[in-house]
Amino acid sequence: MEQSGRKLENALYDSHLGLTGKPDYIIGQGEDLIPVEIKSTAAPNAPYDSHIYQLAAYCLLIQRTSGKRPSHGILKYSNRSFAIDYTPELEDDLLSLLSEMRAQQKRGGVDRSHDHPARCVRCGVRSACDQRL
Repeated sequence: MEQSGRKLENALYDSHLGLTGKPDYIIGQGEDLIPVEIKSTAAPNAPYDSHIYQLAAYCLLIQRTSGKRPSHGILKYSNRSFAIDYTPELEDDLLSLLSEMRAQQKRGGVDRSHDHPARCVRCGVRSACDQRL
């Protein structure tokens, strides 16, 4: 099966969901488009839920922008990779999570997560954040 990978120049965007994302790579496998997310750390025993949902969001964005539903996505850690099936159940869970996040955002008062101080230091909106560490 022929594979080709490419980096995206621009982020993917779905105006209906207000969702934007940019996978590290998209691999073409025949007619399929497969998102690849690269993590710089060693692999956990099983991928973190947050990584799975990030990858699922890329699958959803590819589906919405190209009309082609990815069968899976790939999480590539420094020492191991995981193929994550993009099932209808995962898509439903992602859409529920996005809906819950938007509802909390509308209610206001959502604090930033500071469970990982190093993440705060590397955050792209750190300079404008009133909750930065």
